[in-house]
Amino acid sequence: MKLSPRDAPGYFSRPDPSKAGILIYGPDAMRVALKRAQLLSALLGPDAEAEMRLTRLAPGDLRGDPAALADATRAIGFFPGPRAVLVEAAPDPLAKAVQAALEDWRAGDAQIVLTAGNLGKGAALRKLFESHPKVYAAAVYADPPSRAEIDAVISRAGLDDLDGSARADLTALAALLDPGDFAQTVEKLALYKLSDPTPVTPEDIAAIAPLSTESGIDDLLDVVAEARRTELWPTLRRLTDQGLAPVTLCIGATRHFRTLHAIAAHPGGASEGINRLRPPLFGPRRTKMQRQAQNWGAARLEQALSLLVETDLSLRGGGATAPAAAVMERALFRLTYMGAR
Repeated sequence: MKLSPRDAPGYFSRPDPSKAGILIYGPDAMRVALKRAQLLSALLGPDAEAEMRLTRLAPGDLRGDPAALADATRAIGFFPGPRAVLVEAAPDPLAKAVQAALEDWRAGDAQIVLTAGNLGKGAALRKLFESHPKVYAAAVYADPPSRAEIDAVISRAGLDDLDGSARADLTALAALLDPGDFAQTVEKLALYKLSDPTPVTPEDIAAIAPLSTESGIDDLLDVVAEARRTELWPTLRRLTDQGLAPVTLCIGATRHFRTLHAIAAHPGGASEGINRLRPPLFGPRRTKMQRQAQNWGAARLEQALSLLVETDLSLRGGGATAPAAAVMERALFRLTYMGAR
């Protein structure tokens, strides 16, 4: 039987012990492995490996001995409790051995759990599991996680106390990261809040979220966008002393002001514009960028981007008469004065 994308998350959390098994397949091996681990944990409990209630078979073993799968499902374990036989990365020619094992399967035998890569509609394994009444087939694709899946990750980490903004930030982060990376980030957040009884806030998420840019460049561009003229030279000097190339700084500045323009130019206003950003912004950085976009406005940000494009062409086109560092420095000072108007 085929599990729909709507029903699959619920089944992975609460598998049916009376069924003969399931095929989990998809193009992303990590996503498939995470779903397989979730299902086996829910089906067998946490001690299945130690109690030898989970049998692992390699596809190569079954090519030499097709009856090994049926034998493994009927084997009696030393410990009581549900059992499963796992075959990972199962190739399509394995369908005959699986079909024979399903014909011999009886209630009380070990469940057959198979994982596979991307299977087309004509794949024998997929046809077998989708048409057989005793088993399920579930496709796992690289779609953004559902609300239920995000809530399950948060609940497993013990993060039950989140305000609305923090939950929205975690939802945005889940759409940005791979499932495994998102789960690790949530666990990291749980450790970060381990001895803190206060609710999780966007600032907490910003403190542990993966960084997308170097903080030193961010600090300099904040100085420019907020027209803090007295801080510009010492901040710039500190970065140039570290060997930051003028072209790299120009690219970072252009990206920063394009983000501000996207926020300010959104038809729904800056508050809606910042919600539409991908990748999203979190915590104090989000508040700061929204304030900068509102202070500049779309028209002045377009002027700033025009200046940065001219600077980039000058730096990379070889037409500059002054040293590259001086060209970039002059552009940043002009931007700083522009923002003070």
